Formats: sequence, structure tokens, C-alpha cells
Amino acid sequence: MGRPDGFMKYARRETRLRPAAVRIQDFEELHVPLSHEQRRQQAARCMNCGVPLCQSAMELGGMVSGCPLHNLIPEWNDELYHDRPQQALIRLLKTNPFPEFTGRVCPALCEKACICGMNNEPVTIHENELAIIEEAYASGWMKPRPTRRQRGKRIAVIGSGPSGLSTADALNRRGHEVHVYERMERAGGLLMYGIPNMKLDKRVIERRIELMKEEGVVFHFCQDVGRAEAVEALVERYDAVALCCGAKQPRDLHVEGRQSRWVHFAVDYLSEATEALLTQRAIRDETLDAKGKRVIVVGGGDTGNDCVATCIRQGCASIVQLEMMPQPPVERSADNPWPQWPRTVKVDYGQQESIEMFGQDPRIYQTTVTRLISEGDRLVAVETVRLEAKDGRMVPIAGSEQRLAADMVLIAAGFTGCEEYVSDAFQLPLTARHTAATNPCSHQIGESKLFAAGDLRRGQSLVVWAIAEGKACAREIDRYLMGYTEMDPS
Repeated sequence: MGRPDGFMKYARRETRLRPAAVRIQDFEELHVPLSHEQRRQQAARCMNCGVPLCQSAMELGGMVSGCPLHNLIPEWNDELYHDRPQQALIRLLKTNPFPEFTGRVCPALCEKACICGMNNEPVTIHENELAIIEEAYASGWMKPRPTRRQRGKRIAVIGSGPSGLSTADALNRRGHEVHVYERMERAGGLLMYGIPNMKLDKRVIERRIELMKEEGVVFHFCQDVGRAEAVEALVERYDAVALCCGAKQPRDLHVEGRQSRWVHFAVDYLSEATEALLTQRAIRDETLDAKGKRVIVVGGGDTGNDCVATCIRQGCASIVQLEMMPQPPVERSADNPWPQWPRTVKVDYGQQESIEMFGQDPRIYQTTVTRLISEGDRLVAVETVRLEAKDGRMVPIAGSEQRLAADMVLIAAGFTGCEEYVSDAFQLPLTARHTAATNPCSHQIGESKLFAAGDLRRGQSLVVWAIAEGKACAREIDRYLMGYTEMDPS
């Protein structure tokens, strides 16, 4: 414990968001880092608890608190406080292969379980982690570490999202020959195409991909396995195949008028916005450009918030975000005590920007769309209805219909499982949630050489869970191929 009184001496201090009026003018990252000394002070707040719940990943009240990667948080906070950044980096990378991703987009399950948060504000674990890895890149410490020992086994990883990258990285370090197949032109999956640049700069992903290439991982882009690439031939060429294809089947709106060309899934909208930014071209389809449009976002979660922020940057005329569930309380309720995940209302960066631009939070709670109204080829409005909880379900309130002007609708209502062409091509057994059915407590599918990880196995989840899934899958593949494994189970 670097400073025994650190949690009493220093108040929690987070990185500053760039002013909303400034940041909506570009797609650059949102935050301004703290100074070196300020970051040391934040690390000093870590109490080095005898039982560090921050790294536990406990399921409490149906939700997880604590890090699924079981990061050695007190250890690298201690090194950070004592100004030993290289030692902090070693402890961080022991459990987390991609802290530059989680340090930006993880909702910080670790902080929700931090014991400092029981009576005060938790340690800035999430930001401390990012500071360690970014100093490592800036200082030239993140160099390729190619594996000298080759084990003679070839593995295909299908999908280059966080679970695929995690699987590939772990198996490559073990000495296997790893080939990653990605249907898009760039690696990263939803990291690249589903998260806006202001939350996760795409140069950060490409920096890591280049490092993995130099370490020996082979990437095959524009290879849509299951469509363009014959599955049987591919599986035959490898000793094991890790399916990390995600759960990318979006949940649709089954309402009158859905066929309008001005209605899009959030992932398609965000992907086009990112591709246009990366290639410095205009949006290729006017129906995917929010400029000058009255936009309705269906879905109140993180993806919906990302759509709000992206629409504002494109110059939308107005923005409304519909959420089916009631607004959470501002403070924890009595039945939601620490260290459970706090079910409280959050005003995220996109909502902050809406308040700055339009003078109000874009969210309307307990509301859903019942009809999309067009005039000729143009969408002009949506019809909504208020909802109330009854017998554990949200049901419409009679007479609460309302009409909202709309030129564009984005559906950010989550995902329903893996895409059908993937499950059909690999003849995957499926769960009731339309995810890959693996053996109990395993990533292997039956007795085959197929393994599944990430959202394909777990369902729609967090980046940190996908990374943890990839590490566990890699360990199981290594044991399958070698008859044993020396890979760290953490």
C-alpha cells in the first residue's frame, strides 16, 4: 500500500471531458488526461484491501461487480503511485492483453466493487489502467514479442472483435500458428465499427493490430467465412477453429412502416459513420446521414447514446432517444446496496451534448414506437405509446399515443444472437438465446475441433467479458491440441 492515508487525503478526480460545445465539432477522443502527479495521487487512493473485491467478478443481484479479467488492481496501483510505470505495466499485462481498449470503453465493473466506494468515491481504476498502457506506448515499451518456440499446430480464429483478438493473442504467445479471418477491411469487429471514434480512436486499434502482426498473427481481411469462404475446406486446413463471430443479429422493430429506407440498425449507421471518417469520404447513402434530420433513436443503452453523439456531430436538426424502461433513481435504492452494480441514472456524453445543443436530455422513458409514418418516399413521423409495468412486463397505456416528427430512425435495441448464416454454415447447435451451445463449462462444441468464445457463446455483452472469454477459449484449445496447457488460467 503506497500511501496508507491516500484514500483520505485525496479526493477522486476524473479526467476532464472536453467542453461539449467544442468536442461536437470533431470525432476526436473525449477526455483530457490528468497530469503525471495527479494520476499518482489517484493511484494513492487505492487501499490495497485484504480482499480486493475490485478483481473478483462477483455476481450479485443478477449483475456482476468486479473485473472479469481479475486484474491485479492493488498491485499496479501501488507501482503507479511509487512512480514505477514499467513494473505497473508488467502487472497490468499479466491479466489484461488489451488495456488500451478496456481503459476507454469498459463501464468499470472494478470500480463498482471498490471498497472505497462503500462510504466514499471509488478509485479511478479504469483511468489508471489507461494511463499505464498509454505511457507504455508513448515510452516505446510496447514492442513486438514474437514467440521463439513453435508447436506445429495451426488455428483459425473467425472474427477479429475483442474475443477473437484475445484468443489469437494468447494462442500466438503460446507458440501456435494463428490465422484470423475477418469479413471487413479492418480488424476490431464492433471495436472498430460499432464504437464511435470519439470513444475509441481507431488508431488505437490499428496500433495494436500492427503489433500483433509483428508478433506473428496472420490476418485475412475481406474473408466472410460462411459466405465467400467455404467452411468445410477452411476447417480441414486447421487443427482447431475458434468461432468469435459475435452475436450481431440486431433486434428489429416489428411495426407498421418498418420498410422505410430511412430506418436503419444502429450498427449499420455507426459502421458507415466510422468508415466515412477513416477514408475521409462523404456518407455514401443520404439515408445514413443525420445532417439536417429529425432523428429518433430507439434504445436507451450505450449504443443508443453513441448514435445520439454521432448524429449531433453530423449536424442533426433534433434528436430523441426512446427507452422502454422507467428512469432509474439518481441514488441507490435500499434493495441495491454496495457492492452490487448501481442501478442509477447516468447522463452519458451523448446526452450531455444533446443538453448543450438542444437544451434537453434526449431520453423519453417508458416509451416505444408503434408505427412509422411516411409520405411518399420520405419518413415524416413516428407514433409512440407510453408503457407501464404490469405483471413483470412493460405494457402499453391506453390513450397515451403521441406523434413525433422524424426524418430518420435508428434502432439500437440490442442483439438477438448469432447471424443465421454463421450458425447454418458451421451447423452450430444453438441455445434458446440463439448463441452457440458449447459443452457444459466449456468452449468446445461437442467433440469437434470447433470452439466458441465471446458474444457468440455468451450473448451480447461487454468488451471486457469478450476478452476474458477469448483467454479462456485459447487455454482450452491449447489443452485440446497439446494434451495439457501451461497457459495462465487468470
